[in-house]
Amino acid sequence: MHNKGKIYVIGLGPGNREHMSKRALDAIIDSEVVIGYKTYIHLVEDLIDGKEVIDSGMRKEVERCNLTIDKALEGKKVCIISSGDAGVYGMAGIMLEVKYERNADVEIELVPGITAASAAASVLGAPMMHDFSVISLSDLLTDWELIKKRIECAAMGDFIIALYNPRSKGRVHQIEEAREIMMKHKDKGTPVGIVRNAKRDGEEVVITDLENMLNHPIDMLTVVIIGNAKTYVKNGKMITPRGYKI
Repeated sequence: MHNKGKIYVIGLGPGNREHMSKRALDAIIDSEVVIGYKTYIHLVEDLIDGKEVIDSGMRKEVERCNLTIDKALEGKKVCIISSGDAGVYGMAGIMLEVKYERNADVEIELVPGITAASAAASVLGAPMMHDFSVISLSDLLTDWELIKKRIECAAMGDFIIALYNPRSKGRVHQIEEAREIMMKHKDKGTPVGIVRNAKRDGEEVVITDLENMLNHPIDMLTVVIIGNAKTYVKNGKMITPRGYKI
């Protein structure tokens, strides 16, 4: 009988072992083929001895998914890995799309991981204790006008806002425009947490406010969390009350 392959789409979380789920660990060990960016492959080097390893460059997502399906159709167990949660701006969506586009008879298991906003929030204190919105400022795949509309709606609704991909070398004005939009609806003293390399080596944390947030370094390894109207800072921690009577 033909041995059916299987695909694991795995979120490694921030990347270090103690923040990776046991299921992710087991799935990598169970796989015969491991596919992902060099950066992520490097994080699981000790787990992949004797496995076929395929590392690929940035922006080759569709190609990588097709390759993953090809290997699984050969009857192999394949894992495709990335940081954070594969279901949050990750590979899960495109993997399922490619599977259905090809009508491929292969099982896909999605293994969640700690996403960047959760990792950053835990470093800052408890900023996301109430309704929050996660918005990526990368306009590579989403029209900038639509991103601005989402920021506006989230700010109007007094959501806590976590910004992913806030600024890159070639993309600097988006974070400035995002702040301008938020300033229309949020107080300038609203606490803002800036976390670089959350739960990784070289972690950097700044707590500031909406008025002064751009005076601090922000890049693609940074998550920016902007509080709601009730968020406050105490002893170096950002806290958004859930509303309990104490």
